[in-house]
Amino acid sequence: MDIKMLYGLLTLTSLAILLQGLGTSAQQCGRQAGGALCANRLCCSQHGWCGITPEYCGTGCQSQCGGSTPTPSGGNGVGSIITRDLFNQMLKYRNDPRCPSNGFYTYDAFIAAARSFNGFGTTGDLATRKRELAAFFGQTSHETTGGRPTAPDGPNYNYGPAGRAIGEDLINNPDIVATNAIISFKTAIWFWMTPQGNKPSCHSVIIGQWRPSGADTATGRVPGYGVITNIINGGLECGRGPDNRVASRIGFYRRYCDILGINYGSNLDCCNQRPFG
Repeated sequence: MDIKMLYGLLTLTSLAILLQGLGTSAQQCGRQAGGALCANRLCCSQHGWCGITPEYCGTGCQSQCGGSTPTPSGGNGVGSIITRDLFNQMLKYRNDPRCPSNGFYTYDAFIAAARSFNGFGTTGDLATRKRELAAFFGQTSHETTGGRPTAPDGPNYNYGPAGRAIGEDLINNPDIVATNAIISFKTAIWFWMTPQGNKPSCHSVIIGQWRPSGADTATGRVPGYGVITNIINGGLECGRGPDNRVASRIGFYRRYCDILGINYGSNLDCCNQRPFG
């Protein structure tokens, strides 16, 4: 586990772009999609994508522009939960010389990126906010991928939605995700906050906003940390019975929940869940 921890945060350059289901080649809503509305009352951006950040709900928003994220409790930011000392405790190997990203992922970069996403780690009561942050770091700490945020032959459209959302030209400047820590964190948080195709956002699941359909329930996809794994990599890890990768994700999540002093919730694995289609 310690070696994996050395490389854990490297996934922040890949989670938002590399993991299964990120890219979609067709817009989701508005005039680009025949007037379709976003699920869960998400905003439809001027470009036809669903989301909850100002890039979606602000200038040019086509529908449901009030967004769906509840007002953050008490107005406290992520930094009120994840202090600098706690960040270093949770991710204690991020500056290890053996880690290729040694010194890259900083507390200040994380906090700066988090502030760009309304509702991330700030929605609901204190336990809910802590659980979201534990889940986010639990998933990202599992991954061990380094280098560029897509495979060398990955399609350029994978960069499109994330780049548009955070105001960066990732298609023509993809390496910035691996060289700018704030942008790296932003791409990961963008993925976390944004529905992917027919999948809910990880954010909506962990705050208890997502309500499974009848088809979801019939195929075992129920609220809990396990369905987040399904969103991220269900095609390879879910519905196959016990899986060491799923167990690893759960192990990291439990560790962070313990550090933050909260319970884990139910339905932590996706062993009996059919992957999202």
